[in-house]
Amino acid sequence: MDRNGEPRNKRKHPPAPAHDRPAKQLKPETSSMTEGDEILQNGIMYAMEADADDNRMLPPAAATADSAEWQATIEKVVRNVVSIHFCQTCSFDTDPAISSEATGFVVDAERGYILTNRHVVGAGPFWGYCIFDNHEECDVYPVYRDPVHDFGILRFDPKVIKYMPVAALELRPDLARVGAEIRVVGNDAGEKLSILSGVISRLDRNAPEYGEGYSDFNTNYIQAAAAASGGSSGSPVVNLDGFAVALQAGGRADGAATDYFLPLNRPLRALECIRKREPVTRGTIQCQWLIKPFDECRRLGLTPESEAAVRKGFPTETGMLVAEIVLPRGPAHTMIEEGDVLFKVNGELLTQFVRLDEILDSSVGETVKLVVQRGGEDLEFELNVGDLHAITPDRFVTVAGGSFHDLSYQQARLYAIAVKGVFVCEAAGSFRFEQNTESGWIVDAIDQKKTPDLNTFIEVMKGIPDWADRARVVVTYKHLRDLHTLNTSIINVDRHWTSKMRIAIRSDDTGIWDFTDLGDPLPAAGPVPRKANFIRLDSVRYPAAADVVRSFVRISCSMPVKLDGFPRARKTGFGLVVDAGKGLVVVSRAIVPYDLCDISITVADSIIVDGKVLFMHPVQNYAIVQYDPSLVEAPVQSAKLSKETIKQGASTIFLGFNQNLRVVVAKTTVTDITAVAIPANGQAPRYRAINVDAITVDTGLSGQCGSGVLVGEDGTVQALWLSYLGERSAATNKDIEYHLGLATPTLLPIIEQIQNGIVPNLRMMNVETNTVQMSQVRIMGVSDNWIRMVEEDNPERHQLFMVRKVECGHGQALSEGDVILTLNGKLITRVEDLDVMYNHEVLDAVIVRNCKEMHIKVPTVRTDDLETDRAVIFCGAILHRPHHAVRQQISTLPSEVYVSARTRGSPSYAYGLAPTNFVTAINGVKTTDLASFVKEVNKIPDNTYFRIKSVTFDNVPWMATMKKNEHYFPTMEFIKDPKEACGWKRVTYENGSPQKGVSSLTAETMDEGMGHEEEVE
Repeated sequence: MDRNGEPRNKRKHPPAPAHDRPAKQLKPETSSMTEGDEILQNGIMYAMEADADDNRMLPPAAATADSAEWQATIEKVVRNVVSIHFCQTCSFDTDPAISSEATGFVVDAERGYILTNRHVVGAGPFWGYCIFDNHEECDVYPVYRDPVHDFGILRFDPKVIKYMPVAALELRPDLARVGAEIRVVGNDAGEKLSILSGVISRLDRNAPEYGEGYSDFNTNYIQAAAAASGGSSGSPVVNLDGFAVALQAGGRADGAATDYFLPLNRPLRALECIRKREPVTRGTIQCQWLIKPFDECRRLGLTPESEAAVRKGFPTETGMLVAEIVLPRGPAHTMIEEGDVLFKVNGELLTQFVRLDEILDSSVGETVKLVVQRGGEDLEFELNVGDLHAITPDRFVTVAGGSFHDLSYQQARLYAIAVKGVFVCEAAGSFRFEQNTESGWIVDAIDQKKTPDLNTFIEVMKGIPDWADRARVVVTYKHLRDLHTLNTSIINVDRHWTSKMRIAIRSDDTGIWDFTDLGDPLPAAGPVPRKANFIRLDSVRYPAAADVVRSFVRISCSMPVKLDGFPRARKTGFGLVVDAGKGLVVVSRAIVPYDLCDISITVADSIIVDGKVLFMHPVQNYAIVQYDPSLVEAPVQSAKLSKETIKQGASTIFLGFNQNLRVVVAKTTVTDITAVAIPANGQAPRYRAINVDAITVDTGLSGQCGSGVLVGEDGTVQALWLSYLGERSAATNKDIEYHLGLATPTLLPIIEQIQNGIVPNLRMMNVETNTVQMSQVRIMGVSDNWIRMVEEDNPERHQLFMVRKVECGHGQALSEGDVILTLNGKLITRVEDLDVMYNHEVLDAVIVRNCKEMHIKVPTVRTDDLETDRAVIFCGAILHRPHHAVRQQISTLPSEVYVSARTRGSPSYAYGLAPTNFVTAINGVKTTDLASFVKEVNKIPDNTYFRIKSVTFDNVPWMATMKKNEHYFPTMEFIKDPKEACGWKRVTYENGSPQKGVSSLTAETMDEGMGHEEEVE
């Protein structure tokens, strides 16, 4: 199990290091798995197939103390074994962005080469370091990752290791034999060093399949009873003489003591090529083969004569190679068929993958002759041998938030399709397609122009005349799991948050990916007015109420950065037009959570215009946005808002928009009006409504609609129907939204000020309240005289308000448990009575505290200071001042530097700097606010360690070290600036100096909770 209580595969997912704090208020879970259960592979759930032969193994070695010979061997081996801590910094090919640990071992001490797994080195950008047995550390850089087989080679500087002699393990693939006793020496289960014993039981196992992520193929695997676990990937498998006979690569995750080892024949050959500075040639005919036993080969058409010849030539063999998948348009297409039994290659009898690899790797660009048996007949073909590296992507392009590269051989083999197409490796930003899946998309066309490969894709993007900021372009695309369906979307191009189109190209000389700009964005095209008409609800019995549909517009909000604990990067809903002449729209804050965003407003399902945020209410769950009405030539109607508060039991008409964005209407009754109590989110505080009355109605449609109104028969809007973001369910790990009504009278003063050109500057008491009944307040010390006045003032609800929580960070005149009687002489029995606080700096209050009636002065706080106006991105962590929800839920603020989210695969993930942490010091210097934090982190040179002192949300201090990485994770700032077109200024720091921001970032790669991945709406 991993730290989030999820079942963990044995690859890539070691448990949390000691310095990674557990999630706040997260209880550990337990789980058991049996064959066929799902496992976690690369962050995705897969079902692990059990091989029918996996149980055909020798018993594990007895758990007795090693002999003196083994102890001497282990002492020599451990000096060569390293613990690898690494980040795959972005999604690429089959690999998601991750931070993890693994194992490797030195295979060339003089040149500094380490052998480990390909799924550790990864196909994309890699950043990491290794720790030797004596705890010396050095950076590692990839020099080779095999396109197919699960091995890669890292480079380190041997001169950095000063306190121990660096030695190397000799690779001896010839010594792997059935029955041989072995030891797996590595970073097992996240431990620094673990030694596991085992016995080799098979040499001819097919490569294990791990689902839709990376899997090895076209090689045999060695099977043993060893029971290694997460973090052991890349461990050397050694014999009694201290030779490496195999490479640990995977295993069963269902509790069976079974491990899979990669033979070292091909890693040894690659190492020799690299030593000689020769290219590691890799040939392919784009066909996957499997080892199948003779009895199955006979059923497929192997003749007795051919079987006899093979058994005579290879007495110990029990099977042959059979074609499993032949890729369309590949060299073997139209010649080799699935089920063909491979008999000869270039006239030579062949039964083993190793020999087939040797022939193909030495024949790149040439031809080979294959003889296969199909249905008892010999068929001979001459095939061209392709370059395997040529169909393995080594570059990617980022534009408008998305990342793209050529479809890889790995992906093509997995789905048995041609190695052709542009793969969306990061479906983010403008290319965050609406379907409920994040990966696996192939772009078919952009703006009606086909994109068969990455070069064409780049040229198409450059050549589109209107490829400007905020342009809207048609994109067609397919999913690898459903190539029969062509999907079509219209994307809104973001060229201001992610302004540059950039290409990243892998360099095996340096081990890093070099970024190059491909062109500047064109200026945004000027908008033009459009005409449209609204739909008509002719079948609705109340025409005036039905006509309210002309007051609704659809609002789409996209956020480039996750702030304030908000879990989504994109939200869509409906808003109500309250002033068509000025383009004012009221919308839920569950749709527009903060103003670092792009807002698109769709009028009459036809006209799309940009919007901007004018006002965000601090507690009542609504925002007011504005569009340019001169661009809309449609009969938009200003909603007529009621000045009277709707009553419980009143008859009304519910008009809302369901999950399919369709209008639904129903006659209904108000069932309740009560102070809302939206639960706080324990994992990551985010905005929630407080101190506000919520309306519920007697219709099932209300639970299906996140946007709408309650409207009278005359068309007067009596209440808004809004989505309220609540807590995250512990059972489903999904965010809960509540759908409730908000009476319109509370909006009127705010709307009036905005109509007059005044942005409301509200003030409020920094408290959260809840209602208390007379039976309770009597016990708390409220006199009978006050109770009688309450009964007279509010005949419908006999209630007062008690302070439930006082927000931190401000003066605290009120205390938890205080019962509020009056404010400025007004008896407070209704939520709207609290509105008196909005316009007063100090309130005269009468309260009851500890059974005593008291007169106190209650200062109010400015609400414009509650919204986030500056955010810093450092080492993949998103930091800003503690937002309002944090202050509501915490008792003391350790600092004004709060971690709101972090990017997957970043240093912040690798070193455990988690959301809800507060940073209090950098290198011993206190960082009380963002300015001091930016000042200190800009002093840190690139690729060097620094000390970071933090405090958890539960006020537990801890110290960690972190290594800065500016190449993949530059320091950036977003600063609110009304002079900027998008309302925010962006600054990127290079070597501590501010530069114009060009680095790519997307909210979809950010987690605002502990390991939570964003849901797709």
